[in-house]
Amino acid sequence: MNIRNVAIIAHVDHGKTTLVDAMLRQSHTQLSKEASGADLIMDSNELEKERGITIFSKNASIVVDQNVGGKEEKIKINIIDTPGHADFGGEVERVLNMADGCLLLVDAKEGPMPQTRFVLKKALQMKLKIIVVINKIDKPDARTNVALNKTFDLFVELGADDQTLDFPIIYCASKQGKAGWEPHLEHMTSIEPIFEAILNHIPEPKGDTGKPFQMLVTTIAADTFKGRIATGRIYNGQIKSGQDIIHINRLGEQKKYRPTSLMTFLGLGKVEVKEAQAGDIIAISGIPDATIGETIADSLSPVALPLLAIEEPTVKMNFGINTSPFAGREGQFTTSRQIRERLYKELETDMALRVEDADGNSWTVSGRGELHLSILIERMRREGYELQVSRPQVIIKEKEGKKMVPYEQVFVEVPEEHSGAVIQKLGSRRGELKDMRTDNGITSLEFVMPTQGLFGYRTEFLTDTRGLGIMNSIFHEYRVDPGSWQEREWGSLVAHETGETNMYGLLNTQERGTLFLGPGVPVYRGQVVGRHSKNSDLWVNVCKTKQLSNVRSKGEGVSEHFDKPKEMGLEDAIEYISSDELVEITPKNIRIRKMDLNE
Repeated sequence: MNIRNVAIIAHVDHGKTTLVDAMLRQSHTQLSKEASGADLIMDSNELEKERGITIFSKNASIVVDQNVGGKEEKIKINIIDTPGHADFGGEVERVLNMADGCLLLVDAKEGPMPQTRFVLKKALQMKLKIIVVINKIDKPDARTNVALNKTFDLFVELGADDQTLDFPIIYCASKQGKAGWEPHLEHMTSIEPIFEAILNHIPEPKGDTGKPFQMLVTTIAADTFKGRIATGRIYNGQIKSGQDIIHINRLGEQKKYRPTSLMTFLGLGKVEVKEAQAGDIIAISGIPDATIGETIADSLSPVALPLLAIEEPTVKMNFGINTSPFAGREGQFTTSRQIRERLYKELETDMALRVEDADGNSWTVSGRGELHLSILIERMRREGYELQVSRPQVIIKEKEGKKMVPYEQVFVEVPEEHSGAVIQKLGSRRGELKDMRTDNGITSLEFVMPTQGLFGYRTEFLTDTRGLGIMNSIFHEYRVDPGSWQEREWGSLVAHETGETNMYGLLNTQERGTLFLGPGVPVYRGQVVGRHSKNSDLWVNVCKTKQLSNVRSKGEGVSEHFDKPKEMGLEDAIEYISSDELVEITPKNIRIRKMDLNE
């Protein structure tokens, strides 16, 4: 059977997963009962469904018929769905190794966005064949020509050669399951043109079936029955079930194993096969210590493939065991041994993460950005872990005696009337305005600024733009640290005794700032209960109760109004804290506290 390996790359929310849905359904791929009735089949993880974004790359495969010289041939298309968020770039980088070509999805209204630039740059470096798909042409304000011209400019900017610039273009409305070579929705009937483009333009995988077997591990998964499953592409040779193989680890050490199962992908699932050959993507179990980027090779003449290189992390946080007075009440896994095991286990599947032991009860965890680390924390929280984390910090490098810090390229789209506030705020955070364009009342801004300047800005940005702004950032380069960073402009309201919050105490406190808690909530001394309107901390008594007397006063307390407290989610809390505060995370609650609980 002929094979094509295709990665689908795009900016977040440009319709990758919806397109894969349409391809799976229209190729009459057999789906499970749950999947056949669901939308966004590929986003199977609970967090992905909630947020509507892809976090983990996944594999699927479909089989289509092609007419070759009057004879029907079956061709297998392995589809690799990739995340669209810059913080999960580590996932994108490694899975592109499995592909021979890409479908680059571009939103017909928004055009290419920052993440489009990142994934396209990686794909061009790997010399992959690219098909451009202008998606969402069914949107009322779609601008297909503008999106196409911007995409062409991006190819030129990233140094694409003439052959690459002559890319095939398909217009698509993935939600309706329609595609065509012309941007006319009324003439489209199905997704068939995308299958045609893949078969005609994506090359067959290179690889020699006559050479010794070589496979590069790009994904690791766990299975209750099969144990550790290593997924990757066969670069050369072939493998039969029950055949001896050699696992070559990062240090070059070789160990002999016999795989317990050999599987390829069919639809969304895996099926056991007797053999597989060069070019196909397979999953094998029975190699207990296989990790991402290592080689599985022939037992007679093992040759290692080059290790996968992944860009360095730029942001770090301190993770520690929960030391608050409420520690151990709500979590299932609370000890340093359990948390350490979980963090090191994550390294097996996340190439862009780094973990170092800081001391016996805390660890320095480095990642691609705040979102990358907060998704890890959220997953641990849902698994029953209890921990506390510090404020994110940028990773500083020394170069020629100078402190170098990471800088981001920031792309902002806001209604014209709010652009002034954004320029002023980002300017005060050391942002350098590089480009500004206004089109149809929407201002597009491009800044280069230190990563540290973006910490804690997301909430302010949404407030300043009335929730109508779009902001995306991507790592740019390391530059000299501008220094003299100002701490946040506000202080905290801190509970000065342990107890339960009381409406009387809260009403007295709410004039001082914004509260995070309502009445009847247990708090401890040193817990942050709100944001102070001035830039200093204020210790308050939110547990204060009204002294009762037997004298009744007419109408007293009737006119008091209690404002709805601001609910602090995980990302809001991480964004809020200063260097002397921590976020306490348990499966049931997220609390903000002072490092030193005493005044």
